[in-house]
Amino acid sequence: MTQAATTPALAEVMAELAGLADPRIGEVNARHGDDHAVNLTALRALAKRLKTQQDLARLLWATGDSAARLLAILVCRPKAYERDELDAMVRGSRTPKVQDWLVGYVVKKSPHAESLRQAWLADPDPSVASAGWALTSERVRKSSAGLDLVALLDVIEAGMKDAPVRLQWAMNECLGHIGIEHAEHRARVVAIGERLAVLKDYPTPPGCTSPYVPLWVTEMVRRRAVPESTASSS
Repeated sequence: MTQAATTPALAEVMAELAGLADPRIGEVNARHGDDHAVNLTALRALAKRLKTQQDLARLLWATGDSAARLLAILVCRPKAYERDELDAMVRGSRTPKVQDWLVGYVVKKSPHAESLRQAWLADPDPSVASAGWALTSERVRKSSAGLDLVALLDVIEAGMKDAPVRLQWAMNECLGHIGIEHAEHRARVVAIGERLAVLKDYPTPPGCTSPYVPLWVTEMVRRRAVPESTASSS
């Protein structure tokens, strides 16, 4: 599809996104640093209707509008992006939700994911570094061969306490996954969590697991130890 053929569709889609905006959703999102006001269920329904359109995805991203960028992420082809494109997109994401979706739905599926993970992990921009830690958590969970988990724990122990909020969350998530997935490091993970006390007092709704690593790791390990038949009958 050419840009000329896609441009009218872009105008139509942007108009539809504007129609889906809800000021009440915008107010809630603003408290979390996001600036879009579209219900994500409605956004996913629109993406399902549009299906994959890489040219449209690039045009939506280029608008700079957060709702349009979230939609772009849902209708793009992740493997169509070059490494430098993804690097620039993460650096220009601006809001937490856009970056989280971009990393989770696009970068993780890219053949450039590991190269970008290594580059971003020590980036001086804490938002970019948080993307590197998110990719590292994915490696810890699914393909940890080749990772130096001891070195990762050293970095987390030295820097998580005073890291900016988004970076701190990403490092905390990685710490938790190391403890959950790797029993040989669990005692150290819990000890780091207890000493740093990151997110210890984070308000956790009933029925949800606290992001405080000692509680989170303990609960997830407990769940995995419970036989499925016992868990389902409780």
